[in-house]
Amino acid sequence: MEWFSTLTLALGSAWTSGINLYATVSVLGLLQKFGGVKLPGGLEVLDNWVIIGIAGGLYIVEFFADKIPYVDSVWDVVHTFIRVPAGAIVAWATVSDMDPAIVIPATLIGGGLALSSHGTKATARIAANLSPEPVSNWILSLIEDAIAIGGALLAVFAPVVIAVVLITFVLFFLWFFPKIFRAIRRLLSGAAALFRGEPFREVARKAG
Repeated sequence: MEWFSTLTLALGSAWTSGINLYATVSVLGLLQKFGGVKLPGGLEVLDNWVIIGIAGGLYIVEFFADKIPYVDSVWDVVHTFIRVPAGAIVAWATVSDMDPAIVIPATLIGGGLALSSHGTKATARIAANLSPEPVSNWILSLIEDAIAIGGALLAVFAPVVIAVVLITFVLFFLWFFPKIFRAIRRLLSGAAALFRGEPFREVARKAG
């Protein structure tokens, strides 16, 4: 069943990358560095102190940016172009030693899971930013951090559990897809505004 654990690690870590890429990379790197875990494929490079340090530093930045209304939406706009391809790369690196017939579908599905989890996160943040109080941003951010870190741990240590989580999420995503699709369109609109050099407030308005 080694193939199953490798595949669920690939898809699980791609999924958590869409929620919080830097937390995912930090957890995987620290697990290999100190947890006695040997990650498969190309993931073994994550125990490098440079990678852990950069991922950990960016996680700290995201930890605070993610809790400020509208700043979180702009952050999501930028990370639409980071989390999704990174999720696909993480999936590819995990299964890179396997048969190409598995590597290519796993990479594509990993990218799709990263996009769907990122879109779900962005949708929740847009809804939170429309509320009159800032508490919901903090609560959502902490929940997202817990899901990303907990999901990465499950992907390493509990392949069956993370498989159930992923199936459950996909079913939820299909039900919730129309709202998520609209959120992704808003993110892309905000990204276009950002690249055009429009003011921060305008970018936040288009993203949220």
